[in-house]
Amino acid sequence: IGTITEVREFPKARKPAYQLIVNFGELGIKKSSAQITVNYSPESLIGKQVVAVVNFLPKQIADFMSECLVLGAVDEQGVVTLLEPNLSCENGLRVA
Repeated sequence: IGTITEVREFPKARKPAYQLIVNFGELGIKKSSAQITVNYSPESLIGKQVVAVVNFLPKQIADFMSECLVLGAVDEQGVVTLLEPNLSCENGLRVA
C-alpha cells in the first residue's frame, strides 16, 4: 500500500498517462506511469492510497523509469479504476 504524493502530466507517453510519485513507507518512494487520465485528475490523486506491485524490475517508458505497478480494474474500453484500501492504513503494508 502506498500514498500518492505527486502527480505530473506525461505527454511523452504513447497513451494518455500520469507520472505518479508514491510513498511506500519503509519501502521508500517509487515512481510509476499510470494510464488513469479518464477517471482521475491530478488533483484527485494527491493523498490517495493505492495498491501496487513494488518488486518488479523497473521499466523504461519514454524518458521515464517506472519503478512500480499501480493496480486497477480495467473495463471493456480500457478505462482503469484504481484499487485502493477501504480504510486508511500504513504505507508499505503487504497485500494478502
